[in-house]
Amino acid sequence: VNPGFQGQLKLYEAMGCAVDSSSALYKRYRLQVLTEKYPELQDLPREVFAADPTSICQTPNTEVLYRCRKCRRALFRSSSILSHVEGNGPTAFAHKRIADSARLCGDSREKCTSYFTEPVQWMEPALLGVMEGQLLCPKCTSKLGSFSWRGEQCSCGRWVTPAFQIHKSRVDEVRTLPAGNFQTAKT
Repeated sequence: VNPGFQGQLKLYEAMGCAVDSSSALYKRYRLQVLTEKYPELQDLPREVFAADPTSICQTPNTEVLYRCRKCRRALFRSSSILSHVEGNGPTAFAHKRIADSARLCGDSREKCTSYFTEPVQWMEPALLGVMEGQLLCPKCTSKLGSFSWRGEQCSCGRWVTPAFQIHKSRVDEVRTLPAGNFQTAKT
């Protein structure tokens, strides 16, 4: 049996024997297939990009919204975050470093300091035709993170491919309250 087909079967089983297009596993698989299918990355299908939170109707939602820490522009929702298995920390790539690898072998494993997301519509101009680069806020142009279709290393030591990495220190997490828990002000 073809190894690619075996991988698809494992994905199908991991999603509970149903195709769930909102699953992080499915989104990551779709992005990997995309990098193989469109090596020039010029004309990406529109369905690859998650909806820009500023263009979505402002309905009460239980999803967490992430905003630029500098200008407060909405950037992405929690459903756009693609989780990954935590790696072995800095020791995972110690063989590539010139520094003394004995220092890196401490038990204090660093957690992930970035969010890895699916591409969002506001990222499209930066992504087309380029293999890697910076992700800048579309409103204030402050640096949020970086992207690489070849992949990037997370602070936890895991290699994530393709990587759309936004640093947690550059965004604020905004949780919406249920409508019944507060009174709305009338003006």
